[in-house]
Amino acid sequence: MADIFEKCKNFKEAKRLMELGIYGYFQPISSAQGPEVILKGKKYIMAGSNNYLGLANDPKMKEAALEAVSKYGTGSAGSRFLNGNTVAAEELEAKLAKFKGKEAGLIFSAGYQMNLGVISSLLRKGDVAIVDKLDHASILDGVKLSEAEMVRFKHNDMKDLEIVLSRIPEDKGKLIVVDGVFSMEGDICNLPEIVKLAKKYGARIVVDDAHATGVLGKTGRGTCEHFNLHKEVDLVVGTCSKTFASVGGFVVGDADIIHYIRHSARSQIFSAALPPASVASISRAIDLISNDMSRKDKLWANSERLKNGFKKAGFDIGKKQTPIVPDFVGEMETCFKMWRATLDGGIFTTPVIPPAVPPNRCMMRVTLMATHTDEQIDKIIEVFTKAGRELGIIK
Repeated sequence: MADIFEKCKNFKEAKRLMELGIYGYFQPISSAQGPEVILKGKKYIMAGSNNYLGLANDPKMKEAALEAVSKYGTGSAGSRFLNGNTVAAEELEAKLAKFKGKEAGLIFSAGYQMNLGVISSLLRKGDVAIVDKLDHASILDGVKLSEAEMVRFKHNDMKDLEIVLSRIPEDKGKLIVVDGVFSMEGDICNLPEIVKLAKKYGARIVVDDAHATGVLGKTGRGTCEHFNLHKEVDLVVGTCSKTFASVGGFVVGDADIIHYIRHSARSQIFSAALPPASVASISRAIDLISNDMSRKDKLWANSERLKNGFKKAGFDIGKKQTPIVPDFVGEMETCFKMWRATLDGGIFTTPVIPPAVPPNRCMMRVTLMATHTDEQIDKIIEVFTKAGRELGIIK
């Protein structure tokens, strides 16, 4: 008789890495997400956070959250659809839409939940979702939740995208879904060519700005601003856990589309609304980003300093188009050993292994904040260089 728990007993790889002392996940941080964090009583330089603009511990963000708790309490006590809606949530949606240059917006309780709800509500049986092979897992899972067909094209390969589109019958609904900035390697989607191909083959476009909001574009509005293509993209989605320094997800677009998603996205209808503190924090983050470009500029300057240091040391960091700096190290076990060596050197980083990256292309995903100092960045470079040489990753 088959036992569905048998696979649990046979899952031993993580335990093996724990026994070797090179398991790099679920590390219990006991401080705020700043340039430095506390792990097991010891201070480390944080070099693996998505807190790009350093807002997660900003006094103005905390002030907004506390004011919201004082007014609304700690929880929403229900879904937006029923009793969990608030004036603050609706004001935030209008602010998000304006920030992204769209008519209307809708917030979800998590970025993953948002992609599940948006994509599965838009696609039906007979439709086709066209996705980049390196799209985020939440995009792929959103397609799987629908009854649509999913076709994947080679990463950022526009020739392959056209081949895929050309093979889809004209009478089928077509939705291209791409990350604006790809979360692991940090490269930017080729949005201008995607727009051209979408028009040629009658497809709609969704761009996920999870890692582009607050980072790309002259004023931090994301991928569409970066390419000046605001009006050419149907929907922009994203998370509120990166530059907005809270939790949640959002979608913005034409009012009719958002109205439809609001009434058909199961992951929104059947989930409790965001806590008031999160709603207020996201709103305050938008204000801070809109009124001060210095954080974004400092983030890019810090990233450039790190990139130049890694390149000088001989690391393979790929194309490096954004503040996400991938340090490719090769085999999985080498990656975990690199994580251990950098942790021992006082640096908190994140190892990335399959299925997030291809086999033999494991990497350390290094990300800085606008609030890192030059001294901290130089320390990261120093520790990585020493560890890379000891492990034979660089000469």
